[in-house]
Amino acid sequence: MNLRAMPERLRAWLARRPAWFADVLLALFVTVVQVQSVSDYGAVLPEPVARPTSDFGYAGYLLVLLSGLVIVFRRRWPVAVFVVTGVASLVYFGLGFPDRLACLGLFVALYTLAAYGDGRRFLLIAGTGTAVLSVGWLIAGADVQPREAVAWVLLRIGASVISITLGESVRSRRVIAADAQRRAEMAERAREEETRARVDAERLRIAREVHDTVAHAIAIINVQASVTAHVLDKRPAQARDALRAIEQTSSRALHEMRAVLGVLREDDGREPHPGLDQLHALASKAREAGLDVSIEKSSDVAPLPSAVDSAAYRIIQESITNVIRHVGPTRVTVSVEVDSDTLGIRVTDEGTSDPVLVAVGAGPPSSGRGIIGMRERCQLLGGELHATSRPGGGFEVVARLPLAPVAPRP
Repeated sequence: MNLRAMPERLRAWLARRPAWFADVLLALFVTVVQVQSVSDYGAVLPEPVARPTSDFGYAGYLLVLLSGLVIVFRRRWPVAVFVVTGVASLVYFGLGFPDRLACLGLFVALYTLAAYGDGRRFLLIAGTGTAVLSVGWLIAGADVQPREAVAWVLLRIGASVISITLGESVRSRRVIAADAQRRAEMAERAREEETRARVDAERLRIAREVHDTVAHAIAIINVQASVTAHVLDKRPAQARDALRAIEQTSSRALHEMRAVLGVLREDDGREPHPGLDQLHALASKAREAGLDVSIEKSSDVAPLPSAVDSAAYRIIQESITNVIRHVGPTRVTVSVEVDSDTLGIRVTDEGTSDPVLVAVGAGPPSSGRGIIGMRERCQLLGGELHATSRPGGGFEVVARLPLAPVAPRP
Protein backbone atom coordinates (compact mmCIF):
# COMPACT_ATOMS: atom_id res chain seq x y z
CA MET A 1 0.00 0.00 0.00
CA ASN A 2 1.23 3.45 -0.87
CA LEU A 3 1.19 5.27 2.48
CA ARG A 4 2.18 8.59 0.90
CA ALA A 5 -0.98 8.62 -1.23
CA MET A 6 -3.30 8.03 1.75
CA PRO A 7 -3.54 11.67 2.94
CA GLU A 8 -4.31 12.82 -0.61
CA ARG A 9 -7.03 10.18 -0.95
CA LEU A 10 -8.45 11.15 2.41
CA ARG A 11 -8.52 14.83 1.46
CA ALA A 12 -10.19 13.98 -1.85
CA TRP A 13 -12.79 11.85 -0.06
CA LEU A 14 -13.46 14.58 2.49
CA ALA A 15 -13.89 17.12 -0.31
CA ARG A 16 -16.54 14.87 -1.91
CA ARG A 17 -18.32 13.96 1.36
CA PRO A 18 -22.03 14.72 1.59
CA ALA A 19 -23.20 17.73 3.60
CA TRP A 20 -24.81 15.59 6.31
CA PHE A 21 -21.58 13.75 7.09
CA ALA A 22 -20.24 16.57 9.27
CA ASP A 23 -23.58 16.81 11.10
CA VAL A 24 -23.48 13.08 11.89
CA LEU A 25 -20.01 13.42 13.38
CA LEU A 26 -21.07 16.51 15.34
CA ALA A 27 -24.19 14.76 16.66
CA LEU A 28 -22.14 11.76 17.82
CA PHE A 29 -19.60 14.04 19.50
CA VAL A 30 -22.29 16.08 21.31
CA THR A 31 -24.12 12.93 22.41
CA VAL A 32 -20.98 11.31 23.81
CA VAL A 33 -19.94 14.48 25.64
CA GLN A 34 -23.41 14.99 27.17
CA VAL A 35 -23.78 11.38 28.29
CA GLN A 36 -20.26 11.24 29.71
CA SER A 37 -20.75 14.58 31.46
CA VAL A 38 -23.97 13.71 33.29
CA SER A 39 -22.95 10.15 34.15
CA ASP A 40 -20.02 11.18 36.37
CA TYR A 41 -20.66 14.63 37.78
CA GLY A 42 -18.68 15.84 40.78
CA ALA A 43 -18.09 18.93 42.86
CA VAL A 44 -15.63 20.81 40.69
CA LEU A 45 -18.08 23.74 40.75
CA PRO A 46 -20.87 24.41 43.24
CA GLU A 47 -23.60 22.20 41.89
CA PRO A 48 -27.06 21.40 43.22
CA VAL A 49 -27.76 18.06 44.79
CA ALA A 50 -29.23 16.59 41.63
CA ARG A 51 -31.27 13.51 40.95
CA PRO A 52 -29.21 10.70 39.38
CA THR A 53 -29.74 10.37 35.64
CA SER A 54 -30.67 6.72 36.14
CA ASP A 55 -33.93 7.66 37.91
CA PHE A 56 -37.31 7.38 36.20
CA GLY A 57 -36.08 4.53 34.05
CA TYR A 58 -32.90 6.27 32.91
CA ALA A 59 -34.98 9.23 31.68
CA GLY A 60 -32.00 11.60 32.05
CA TYR A 61 -29.89 9.51 29.69
CA LEU A 62 -32.71 9.26 27.20
CA LEU A 63 -33.17 13.05 27.22
CA VAL A 64 -29.49 13.85 26.64
CA LEU A 65 -29.32 11.13 23.97
CA LEU A 66 -32.32 12.68 22.21
CA SER A 67 -30.96 16.25 22.38
CA GLY A 68 -27.61 15.04 21.04
CA LEU A 69 -28.71 12.76 18.21
CA VAL A 70 -31.29 15.21 16.87
CA ILE A 71 -28.38 17.47 15.87
CA VAL A 72 -28.09 15.33 12.73
CA PHE A 73 -31.08 17.25 11.30
CA ARG A 74 -29.96 20.72 12.42
CA ARG A 75 -29.43 22.16 8.90
CA ARG A 76 -32.58 20.66 7.35
CA TRP A 77 -35.01 21.49 10.15
CA PRO A 78 -33.32 24.05 12.43
CA VAL A 79 -36.54 25.21 14.13
CA ALA A 80 -37.70 21.67 14.86
CA VAL A 81 -34.29 20.71 16.24
CA PHE A 82 -34.32 23.79 18.50
CA VAL A 83 -37.80 22.94 19.76
CA VAL A 84 -36.81 19.33 20.52
CA THR A 85 -33.62 20.27 22.33
CA GLY A 86 -35.38 23.07 24.23
CA VAL A 87 -38.24 20.85 25.41
CA ALA A 88 -35.77 18.14 26.35
CA SER A 89 -33.80 20.69 28.36
CA LEU A 90 -36.90 21.92 30.24
CA VAL A 91 -37.98 18.37 31.08
CA TYR A 92 -34.43 17.38 32.03
CA PHE A 93 -33.90 20.23 34.48
CA GLY A 94 -37.52 20.14 35.64
CA LEU A 95 -36.89 16.59 36.89
CA GLY A 96 -33.80 17.80 38.73
CA PHE A 97 -31.12 16.00 36.75
CA PRO A 98 -27.53 17.37 36.95
CA ASP A 99 -26.32 20.30 34.84
CA ARG A 100 -22.78 19.94 33.61
CA LEU A 101 -22.80 19.82 29.75
CA ALA A 102 -26.35 18.53 29.35
CA CYS A 103 -27.27 21.64 27.26
CA LEU A 104 -24.52 21.33 24.66
CA GLY A 105 -26.98 20.11 22.01
CA LEU A 106 -29.27 23.05 22.77
CA PHE A 107 -26.41 25.51 22.31
CA VAL A 108 -25.57 23.93 18.93
CA ALA A 109 -29.24 24.15 17.92
CA LEU A 110 -29.39 27.85 18.87
CA TYR A 111 -26.20 28.57 16.91
CA THR A 112 -27.58 26.74 13.86
CA LEU A 113 -30.92 28.55 14.08
CA ALA A 114 -29.17 31.93 14.00
CA ALA A 115 -26.42 30.99 11.50
CA TYR A 116 -28.53 29.17 8.88
CA GLY A 117 -31.86 30.93 9.34
CA ASP A 118 -33.40 33.64 7.21
CA GLY A 119 -32.46 36.50 9.51
CA ARG A 120 -35.08 38.40 11.52
CA ARG A 121 -37.72 35.65 11.74
CA PHE A 122 -35.34 32.97 12.97
CA LEU A 123 -33.68 35.41 15.37
CA LEU A 124 -37.10 36.18 16.82
CA ILE A 125 -37.75 32.46 17.27
CA ALA A 126 -34.35 31.97 18.92
CA GLY A 127 -34.77 34.98 21.20
CA THR A 128 -38.32 34.09 22.24
CA GLY A 129 -37.37 30.46 22.81
CA THR A 130 -34.38 31.45 24.91
CA ALA A 131 -36.56 33.75 27.01
CA VAL A 132 -39.06 30.91 27.61
CA LEU A 133 -36.24 28.53 28.48
CA SER A 134 -34.72 31.06 30.86
CA VAL A 135 -38.00 31.42 32.74
CA GLY A 136 -38.38 27.64 32.91
CA TRP A 137 -34.81 27.17 34.11
CA LEU A 138 -35.19 29.85 36.78
CA ILE A 139 -38.42 28.26 38.04
CA ALA A 140 -36.80 24.82 38.10
CA GLY A 141 -33.81 26.23 40.04
CA ALA A 142 -35.84 28.34 42.48
CA ASP A 143 -35.26 26.00 45.42
CA VAL A 144 -31.85 24.75 44.37
CA GLN A 145 -29.38 23.99 47.15
CA PRO A 146 -26.78 25.25 47.76
CA ARG A 147 -27.78 28.73 46.58
CA GLU A 148 -24.45 29.22 44.80
CA ALA A 149 -25.52 26.51 42.36
CA VAL A 150 -27.87 29.01 40.71
CA ALA A 151 -24.77 30.05 38.75
CA TRP A 152 -25.41 26.99 36.56
CA VAL A 153 -28.73 28.47 35.51
CA LEU A 154 -27.08 31.80 34.69
CA LEU A 155 -24.38 29.92 32.80
CA ARG A 156 -27.04 28.23 30.64
CA ILE A 157 -28.71 31.55 29.89
CA GLY A 158 -25.41 33.25 29.05
CA ALA A 159 -24.24 30.38 26.86
CA SER A 160 -27.54 30.46 24.97
CA VAL A 161 -27.17 34.18 24.26
CA ILE A 162 -23.56 33.67 23.16
CA SER A 163 -24.61 30.85 20.81
CA ILE A 164 -27.21 33.07 19.16
CA THR A 165 -24.70 35.92 18.85
CA LEU A 166 -22.08 33.70 17.23
CA GLY A 167 -24.63 32.27 14.82
CA GLU A 168 -25.86 35.72 13.80
CA SER A 169 -22.28 36.87 13.27
CA VAL A 170 -21.59 33.95 10.95
CA ARG A 171 -24.86 34.55 9.06
CA SER A 172 -24.09 38.25 8.65
CA ARG A 173 -20.65 37.51 7.23
CA ARG A 174 -22.15 34.98 4.86
CA VAL A 175 -24.76 37.49 3.69
CA ILE A 176 -22.09 40.17 3.22
CA ALA A 177 -19.90 37.75 1.24
CA ALA A 178 -22.86 36.67 -0.91
CA ASP A 179 -23.80 40.29 -1.53
CA ALA A 180 -20.24 41.14 -2.51
CA GLN A 181 -20.17 38.13 -4.84
CA ARG A 182 -23.48 39.19 -6.36
CA ARG A 183 -22.21 42.74 -6.90
CA ALA A 184 -19.02 41.37 -8.46
CA GLU A 185 -21.07 39.19 -10.83
CA MET A 186 -23.30 42.14 -11.74
CA ALA A 187 -20.23 44.29 -12.38
CA GLU A 188 -18.75 41.54 -14.54
CA ARG A 189 -21.99 41.25 -16.51
CA ALA A 190 -22.08 45.03 -16.90
CA ARG A 191 -18.50 45.01 -18.20
CA GLU A 192 -19.35 42.23 -20.64
CA GLU A 193 -22.45 44.09 -21.85
CA GLU A 194 -20.42 47.27 -22.24
CA THR A 195 -17.78 45.37 -24.19
CA ARG A 196 -20.42 43.85 -26.44
CA ALA A 197 -21.97 47.29 -26.94
CA ARG A 198 -18.60 48.74 -27.91
CA VAL A 199 -17.97 45.86 -30.30
CA ASP A 200 -21.41 46.34 -31.87
CA ALA A 201 -20.83 50.10 -32.14
CA GLU A 202 -17.44 49.53 -33.77
CA ARG A 203 -18.93 46.97 -36.14
CA LEU A 204 -21.69 49.42 -37.07
CA ARG A 205 -19.15 52.21 -37.57
CA ILE A 206 -17.05 50.02 -39.85
CA ALA A 207 -20.17 49.00 -41.78
CA ARG A 208 -21.06 52.66 -42.27
CA GLU A 209 -17.55 53.52 -43.41
CA VAL A 210 -17.52 50.62 -45.88
CA HIS A 211 -20.98 51.54 -47.15
CA ASP A 212 -20.10 55.20 -47.64
CA THR A 213 -16.83 54.42 -49.37
CA VAL A 214 -18.08 51.65 -51.63
CA ALA A 215 -21.45 53.22 -52.45
CA HIS A 216 -19.88 56.52 -53.45
CA ALA A 217 -17.27 54.85 -55.66
CA ILE A 218 -19.74 52.41 -57.25
CA ALA A 219 -22.18 55.23 -57.99
CA ILE A 220 -19.47 57.21 -59.83
CA ILE A 221 -18.25 54.09 -61.64
CA ASN A 222 -21.82 53.25 -62.66
CA VAL A 223 -22.39 56.69 -64.15
CA GLN A 224 -19.06 56.69 -65.96
CA ALA A 225 -19.66 53.18 -67.28
CA SER A 226 -23.09 54.26 -68.57
CA VAL A 227 -21.54 57.28 -70.30
CA THR A 228 -18.84 55.06 -71.82
CA ALA A 229 -21.45 52.67 -73.21
CA HIS A 230 -23.26 55.56 -74.94
CA VAL A 231 -20.25 57.36 -76.41
CA LEU A 232 -17.82 54.50 -77.05
CA ASP A 233 -18.41 54.39 -80.83
CA LYS A 234 -19.14 58.08 -81.49
CA ARG A 235 -16.69 59.85 -79.13
CA PRO A 236 -13.73 57.57 -78.25
CA ALA A 237 -11.86 60.38 -76.50
CA GLN A 238 -14.72 60.97 -74.09
CA ALA A 239 -15.01 57.24 -73.53
CA ARG A 240 -11.29 57.10 -72.75
CA ASP A 241 -11.70 59.89 -70.18
CA ALA A 242 -14.61 58.03 -68.59
CA LEU A 243 -12.58 54.83 -68.33
CA ARG A 244 -9.71 56.77 -66.79
CA ALA A 245 -12.15 58.23 -64.23
CA ILE A 246 -13.36 54.71 -63.47
CA GLU A 247 -9.79 53.58 -62.92
CA GLN A 248 -9.00 56.51 -60.60
CA THR A 249 -12.23 56.15 -58.67
CA SER A 250 -11.77 52.42 -58.13
CA SER A 251 -8.18 52.99 -57.04
CA ARG A 252 -9.25 55.61 -54.49
CA ALA A 253 -12.03 53.33 -53.27
CA LEU A 254 -9.58 50.48 -52.71
CA HIS A 255 -7.24 52.84 -50.85
CA GLU A 256 -10.06 54.03 -48.58
CA MET A 257 -11.22 50.45 -48.02
CA ARG A 258 -7.75 49.48 -46.84
CA ALA A 259 -7.73 52.45 -44.46
CA VAL A 260 -11.18 51.55 -43.07
CA LEU A 261 -10.40 47.84 -42.67
CA GLY A 262 -7.08 48.73 -41.06
CA VAL A 263 -8.93 49.20 -37.76
CA LEU A 264 -9.44 45.45 -37.70
CA ARG A 265 -5.68 44.90 -37.51
CA GLU A 266 -3.31 45.81 -34.72
CA ASP A 267 -1.58 48.40 -36.80
CA ASP A 268 -0.31 51.68 -35.37
CA GLY A 269 -0.01 53.25 -38.83
CA ARG A 270 -3.69 53.91 -39.33
CA GLU A 271 -4.63 56.76 -41.59
CA PRO A 272 -6.83 59.53 -40.19
CA HIS A 273 -10.51 59.50 -41.04
CA PRO A 274 -11.55 61.87 -43.84
CA GLY A 275 -12.90 65.26 -42.76
CA LEU A 276 -14.16 68.53 -44.16
CA ASP A 277 -10.63 69.44 -45.26
CA GLN A 278 -11.13 66.88 -48.06
CA LEU A 279 -14.43 68.39 -49.15
CA HIS A 280 -12.97 69.94 -52.31
CA ALA A 281 -11.43 66.62 -53.33
CA LEU A 282 -14.84 65.02 -52.85
CA ALA A 283 -16.42 67.72 -55.04
CA SER A 284 -13.81 67.10 -57.75
CA LYS A 285 -14.68 63.41 -57.87
CA ALA A 286 -18.39 64.31 -58.06
CA ARG A 287 -17.74 66.68 -60.95
CA GLU A 288 -16.09 63.79 -62.80
CA ALA A 289 -19.45 62.00 -62.50
CA GLY A 290 -21.21 64.94 -64.16
CA LEU A 291 -22.40 66.94 -61.15
CA ASP A 292 -22.08 70.70 -60.96
CA VAL A 293 -21.02 71.01 -57.32
CA SER A 294 -20.60 74.29 -55.51
CA ILE A 295 -19.36 74.56 -51.93
CA GLU A 296 -20.39 77.31 -49.55
CA LYS A 297 -18.22 77.04 -46.47
CA SER A 298 -17.76 79.47 -43.62
CA SER A 299 -14.33 81.04 -43.75
CA ASP A 300 -13.95 80.97 -39.97
CA VAL A 301 -14.46 77.22 -39.49
CA ALA A 302 -12.20 76.26 -36.60
CA PRO A 303 -10.76 72.76 -36.19
CA LEU A 304 -13.67 70.45 -35.35
CA PRO A 305 -13.75 67.42 -33.05
CA SER A 306 -12.65 64.39 -35.05
CA ALA A 307 -15.97 62.56 -34.61
CA VAL A 308 -17.97 65.57 -35.81
CA ASP A 309 -15.55 66.27 -38.66
CA SER A 310 -15.66 62.68 -39.93
CA ALA A 311 -19.45 62.42 -39.56
CA ALA A 312 -19.97 65.69 -41.47
CA TYR A 313 -17.76 64.47 -44.33
CA ARG A 314 -19.59 61.15 -44.54
CA ILE A 315 -23.01 62.82 -44.53
CA ILE A 316 -22.01 65.09 -47.41
CA GLN A 317 -20.41 62.17 -49.25
CA GLU A 318 -23.53 60.03 -48.88
CA SER A 319 -25.78 62.90 -49.96
CA ILE A 320 -23.74 63.44 -53.14
CA THR A 321 -23.70 59.67 -53.75
CA ASN A 322 -27.49 59.59 -53.57
CA VAL A 323 -27.67 62.40 -56.13
CA ILE A 324 -25.33 60.54 -58.49
CA ARG A 325 -27.25 57.29 -58.04
CA HIS A 326 -30.84 58.54 -58.16
CA VAL A 327 -30.74 61.85 -60.06
CA GLY A 328 -27.73 61.98 -62.37
CA PRO A 329 -25.92 65.11 -63.63
CA THR A 330 -27.45 68.16 -61.95
CA ARG A 331 -26.49 71.13 -59.86
CA VAL A 332 -25.63 70.42 -56.22
CA THR A 333 -25.00 73.01 -53.51
CA VAL A 334 -23.14 72.07 -50.32
CA SER A 335 -23.38 74.55 -47.46
CA VAL A 336 -21.35 74.22 -44.23
CA GLU A 337 -21.85 76.70 -41.40
CA VAL A 338 -20.50 76.75 -37.87
CA ASP A 339 -21.89 78.78 -34.98
CA SER A 340 -20.85 78.77 -31.34
CA ASP A 341 -21.88 75.20 -30.57
CA THR A 342 -23.36 73.63 -33.71
CA LEU A 343 -22.20 72.54 -37.16
CA GLY A 344 -24.87 72.96 -39.85
CA ILE A 345 -24.85 71.04 -43.14
CA ARG A 346 -27.17 71.52 -46.10
CA VAL A 347 -26.91 69.58 -49.36
CA THR A 348 -29.45 70.45 -52.10
CA ASP A 349 -29.85 69.37 -55.69
CA GLU A 350 -32.05 70.74 -58.46
CA GLY A 351 -33.21 67.35 -59.69
CA THR A 352 -33.68 66.38 -63.35
CA SER A 353 -36.37 65.30 -65.74
CA ASP A 354 -34.12 64.08 -68.57
CA PRO A 355 -35.48 60.67 -69.74
CA VAL A 356 -32.03 59.65 -70.99
CA LEU A 357 -30.61 60.01 -67.49
CA VAL A 358 -33.42 57.97 -66.07
CA ALA A 359 -32.64 55.28 -68.65
CA VAL A 360 -29.02 54.99 -67.56
CA GLY A 361 -29.83 54.52 -63.91
CA ALA A 362 -30.92 57.85 -62.43
CA GLY A 363 -34.27 58.12 -60.78
CA PRO A 364 -36.17 59.79 -57.98
CA PRO A 365 -34.50 59.79 -54.56
CA SER A 366 -35.43 56.97 -52.21
CA SER A 367 -35.13 56.52 -48.47
CA GLY A 368 -32.77 53.56 -48.44
CA ARG A 369 -30.00 52.60 -46.03
CA GLY A 370 -28.03 55.69 -47.00
CA ILE A 371 -30.41 58.14 -45.35
CA ILE A 372 -30.88 55.81 -42.37
CA GLY A 373 -27.11 55.60 -41.93
CA MET A 374 -26.74 59.39 -42.09
CA ARG A 375 -29.50 59.81 -39.51
CA GLU A 376 -27.83 57.24 -37.21
CA ARG A 377 -24.54 59.13 -37.46
CA CYS A 378 -26.26 62.32 -36.35
CA GLN A 379 -28.11 60.64 -33.49
CA LEU A 380 -24.93 59.05 -32.15
CA LEU A 381 -23.49 62.54 -31.75
CA GLY A 382 -26.71 63.99 -30.36
CA GLY A 383 -27.64 65.75 -33.60
CA GLU A 384 -30.52 65.52 -36.04
CA LEU A 385 -30.98 65.08 -39.79
CA HIS A 386 -33.87 65.77 -42.16
CA ALA A 387 -34.04 64.60 -45.78
CA THR A 388 -37.00 65.81 -47.84
CA SER A 389 -38.02 66.64 -51.40
CA ARG A 390 -37.99 70.31 -52.36
CA PRO A 391 -41.24 71.94 -53.53
CA GLY A 392 -39.61 73.26 -56.72
CA GLY A 393 -37.94 69.93 -57.54
CA GLY A 394 -34.83 68.18 -56.29
CA PHE A 395 -33.91 66.93 -52.85
CA GLU A 396 -32.50 68.47 -49.66
CA VAL A 397 -30.53 67.03 -46.76
CA VAL A 398 -30.18 69.19 -43.63
CA ALA A 399 -28.10 68.08 -40.63
CA ARG A 400 -27.10 69.74 -37.40
CA LEU A 401 -24.29 68.32 -35.27
CA PRO A 402 -23.39 69.62 -31.80
CA LEU A 403 -19.72 70.45 -31.39
CA ALA A 404 -19.71 69.31 -27.75
CA PRO A 405 -20.56 65.67 -26.94
CA VAL A 406 -24.13 65.21 -25.70
CA ALA A 407 -26.34 62.23 -24.97
CA PRO A 408 -27.65 60.56 -28.13
CA ARG A 409 -31.20 61.39 -29.08
CA PRO A 410 -33.65 58.52 -28.58
